[in-house]
Amino acid sequence: MKEIKINKNVIKRVSIVLAILLVVIIVLVIAQNFKKENVTNKTSLIINNTNVTARLKHEIKIENDIIYISMDDMENFFDKYIYIEEEINEIVTTYDDKIASIGFDANKMTVNGSVKKTNACAVKEEEIVYLPISEMLDVYNIELKNIQETKTITLDSLDRKQTKAVLKSNVSIRSQGKLLSKIIDKAEAETEVIVINNETTAPESGWVKVRTESGTIGYIKFNKLKNITVVREAEEKVKQITGKINMFWDYFSQYVKAPDRTGQKVEGVNVVSPSFFYLDEDNGSLKENVGDAGKSYIEWAHSNGYKVWPMISNADAGIKVTSKILNSYTNRQELIQEIVEKCAEYDIDGINIDFENMYQADKDKFSRFIIELMPRMQEIGIVVSVDVTAPDGDPNWSLCYDRNIIGDVADYLVFMAYDQHGSSSTEPGTTAGFNWVETNLKKIIEYDVVDTEKIILGMPLYTRQWTVSEDGTIKSRSVVTMVNIKIPNNIEKQWDDTLKQYYIEYKSGKDTIKMWIEDGTSIKEKVSLVSTYNLGGTACWRKDMETSNIWTIIREELEK
Repeated sequence: MKEIKINKNVIKRVSIVLAILLVVIIVLVIAQNFKKENVTNKTSLIINNTNVTARLKHEIKIENDIIYISMDDMENFFDKYIYIEEEINEIVTTYDDKIASIGFDANKMTVNGSVKKTNACAVKEEEIVYLPISEMLDVYNIELKNIQETKTITLDSLDRKQTKAVLKSNVSIRSQGKLLSKIIDKAEAETEVIVINNETTAPESGWVKVRTESGTIGYIKFNKLKNITVVREAEEKVKQITGKINMFWDYFSQYVKAPDRTGQKVEGVNVVSPSFFYLDEDNGSLKENVGDAGKSYIEWAHSNGYKVWPMISNADAGIKVTSKILNSYTNRQELIQEIVEKCAEYDIDGINIDFENMYQADKDKFSRFIIELMPRMQEIGIVVSVDVTAPDGDPNWSLCYDRNIIGDVADYLVFMAYDQHGSSSTEPGTTAGFNWVETNLKKIIEYDVVDTEKIILGMPLYTRQWTVSEDGTIKSRSVVTMVNIKIPNNIEKQWDDTLKQYYIEYKSGKDTIKMWIEDGTSIKEKVSLVSTYNLGGTACWRKDMETSNIWTIIREELEK
């Protein structure tokens, strides 16, 4: 009996010690939760209700009421393509529908081709470049507040939704939506707060995240708010075409008029790309072949509900003139300004940049051209599509594109899925076998990391007839349009399930004729890739090469 009594006393004492320890732990936790944030001399930065101070690579500078943010941080938060253009010794930055350049010497800035005065310029200190962000608010479409009492800068994008409310009473701002969480600030009754999660009705938790006038971000009870008002709605960017793109190129040289398509209706098509514009062979300036015939063409297209995205080609300019344009910031801006003016002159809806045969060394310069072109086009509501070839191949035909950047910046990347075997091929073969098309499409998606919905699959409405001599050498590689394919009566087509097309081979004297046929069947197989990979649509090179059933086949497959 005595042993049992001793054990009870021990248990009682242990229980008392554990209770005391538990109380101490709770007190310590609560005390920690109620501690205020440490105050530092570093200026805090809040971008769209997120405190990014810890992510800053360099501290914010404030001099004479001008607020500077480093170029490294601008690259991180606003423009990953920002850079210093050595030709003009200015920083060039692009954001939505603005391209701006600002130098280090004069208080001025060029925005979308127009020069405006500023109260400051860019500065460089110990190899760190700073931009006067407070002078560039319209470039980035932001609102800036400098809360000097708390050494906080807030930047709010004006195209985002914003909800505000008024506090009913004095409140404590907490670090989490919990009663026993750290108090990080206090706010007085009748002051205004920004409701971060845009709640206008009480959330299930009863807590709402807010930003106070002092810049503090934290939580309060929803029932502490009144006069909840949406002060700014989000700006929605509406796509010009909501469904899949069904486009054809309408090629005619600069020496002939645009075709008269009066009375024609092409089933399912929603975009046409006539060859209206090209670079001059001497100086690379923008030339046109529109005229009265082209104006009538545009009227015909619009009357049928088609968007008009004229092609801009560098074919006549050639590789050297193209290089001269791309390698000069001034030349690029002059060309872009010419494009802007032509888009304004003619009632067009988009452009198709078809620059081919470029030096591999100019790959980054071509990307810069597209980066700098996009804001000017967005400003006037013009869609930009850019043609590219298959990823692997000749340096000047394939390796001259940075498909990742083009796909990121442009509205659409058009993969010209041809010619697998072209005019320079050393062996006969198909123009666009299904397996080759799909393999290269997957490279663009997976390796180049291009959003599938931005990819338009370009398909050929032609093939090649290969004439091979007895010794196996190729005598000719004649282009044959789909509508002109002729198969001798005694020749049977052979289906190739890998290429997803028919193949014919027959003797003509001592020569052998080989042809991989493009027809409705092969086109249907290619169009199926749009739904398989959720692509943006299709484009066909070129109008009038097709058989009459092609547009129905493409439309029906795209509707799947």
